[in-house]
Amino acid sequence: MDFQHHSVMLTEAVEQLRVKPEGLYLDGTAGGGGHAFQICRRLAGGHLYAMDQDEDAVRAAASRLAEFGEKVTLLRDNYSNARRRLEQFGAEKLDGILLDLGVSSYQLDEPSRGFSYRFDGELDMRMDQNGLLTAKEIVNRYPETELCRLIREYGEERFAGNIAKHIVAARQKKEMRTTFELNEAIRAAIPAKMRRDGHPSKRTFQALRIECNRELSVLKESLDDFIAMLNPGGRICVITFHSLEDRIVKTVFQKNQAPCTCPPKFPVCVCGRLSKGKVVTRKPILPSAEEQKENRRSRSAKLRVFERKSSSS
Repeated sequence: MDFQHHSVMLTEAVEQLRVKPEGLYLDGTAGGGGHAFQICRRLAGGHLYAMDQDEDAVRAAASRLAEFGEKVTLLRDNYSNARRRLEQFGAEKLDGILLDLGVSSYQLDEPSRGFSYRFDGELDMRMDQNGLLTAKEIVNRYPETELCRLIREYGEERFAGNIAKHIVAARQKKEMRTTFELNEAIRAAIPAKMRRDGHPSKRTFQALRIECNRELSVLKESLDDFIAMLNPGGRICVITFHSLEDRIVKTVFQKNQAPCTCPPKFPVCVCGRLSKGKVVTRKPILPSAEEQKENRRSRSAKLRVFERKSSSS
């Protein structure tokens, strides 16, 4: 299957990035290169570092961005390593950073990747195919209490305890290897009348994918670094697809805008923590009604933007 991915809020995200022709930019989740292509089109003397941990995505992006030649550098890596990797190129400061945290259409629709409950395939779910931890390992090796915790916290699943219990019972009979085998255990754990609100496996699959790829911890650990990497006036744009991601982005952006920890009654700040910039999006930007109609996977997307404090402010 060819790598296919519809870049969500393509126009909105690139516009918010305010690309300068001579600027330096990072697309930390390049995917098929949709956002990266539009950034490169706006560069004249500038440069884009396009990064993705998925080998198939890097290959697709290389083909998509080939016409831009030396304007773009492709890197296969997790965006959490961006600071270290870009320092090797002398790119310690950037004019803009983009993160699109969505799972690509290719990853969801390719059964062998194991991301989707709609197709039968090996329980994999690794964004980086070189990663050691797979969904199969989590499902078959994690203790019931830990399965319950991650399904409840990362999947926000009300039946987490019962699902974990059914998974453990099923794996005691035989090792669970495929997505459809996992579907059966989840379906058995959820009352029939509660299965009408979407697919019963949706939240559990989300939780396993997040755990497998350390998605939330990587995001939380990277955002402060990215803001520090921005030149004055530079922007970071982050597109999230569920409330857990969005909450992290919103919180980190707000803390960088107003980091002061002094009690409100203090007449002046004494903690010494200065604002690093401003939150551009008081409320997140949402996909247009037309985009949501054309691409149902865009419906949960939210775009938040932070701008680094300029030297004159």
